[in-house]
Amino acid sequence: MSGFFSKLLLLLLLASAVTTLWAQGPPYQTDDPVPVDLHHYEFYIFGAADGTPVEFGSTGPAFEFNWGAVPRVQLHAVLPWGGVFPSNNPSYVPSGTGPTAFGLNDTEVGIKVAIFKETKHLPQFGTFPMFELPTGNADKGLGVGKTWYKIPVWLQKNSGKWLVDGGGGYQVVPQTGLRDFPYAGFLVKKELSERLELGAELFAHGREGIAAAQTGRSALIDVGGYYHFKHNPNEQFLFCYGHSVAGQTENYAYAGMYWTWGKDDKKDTANNAWMQAPSTGSGLE
Repeated sequence: MSGFFSKLLLLLLLASAVTTLWAQGPPYQTDDPVPVDLHHYEFYIFGAADGTPVEFGSTGPAFEFNWGAVPRVQLHAVLPWGGVFPSNNPSYVPSGTGPTAFGLNDTEVGIKVAIFKETKHLPQFGTFPMFELPTGNADKGLGVGKTWYKIPVWLQKNSGKWLVDGGGGYQVVPQTGLRDFPYAGFLVKKELSERLELGAELFAHGREGIAAAQTGRSALIDVGGYYHFKHNPNEQFLFCYGHSVAGQTENYAYAGMYWTWGKDDKKDTANNAWMQAPSTGSGLE
């Protein structure tokens, strides 16, 4: 990991330790350490885009499903379709060349584990490793052609209507033309009303290789939020847009619908109570 990203990751981890809302992830690129509650479910239908002068990539329609399988653990899957639109600009050869294509992309599965409970002075801590399965056609640029991995650490701290997430990780991509790289994010979000939450994040990543659109390092500022529908607070519209502020020029966008449901009873409430409010203890109980 380069010195720049080592310092950035350290800054994000410290910042998240010094700041009631809960889990992040979509529509942001920064994630969180809070699993879905036990016996609860989340479902997303979304579209996203990420582009550089080298290549533009779209995702959508895409479907995400999360399940609170056991206490402190969430199972996760994303089935995405998408497209690749190389610029075919001679300035970027050998990158960004080839025909436009659309189809099934690589399928994502993962497991989020909450390791340390939020306390009065310390953030919640967890990890969310993901495995990208080679279901997309690599010859058309719709997939990598091999299983690849994301290995992150995330933290979260709540303070009234404010929330802070931060952390980062390493992406391992064992394929010719692509490379392993670090990434890190820091998100601040506020509940403005019962129906609207807004947030902003700084997200950065390393060079991803000559076969990727992100051939250089980039740091982006993204702004987005959640709109809770009046007729059903468990139904939300998610949105985000961002642009690079350092490194390679890059744009990011996300729009989607979100639903959550599940079984609420006394036993479930007891199993999840440790994640519902900051504690004044050690965080390990």
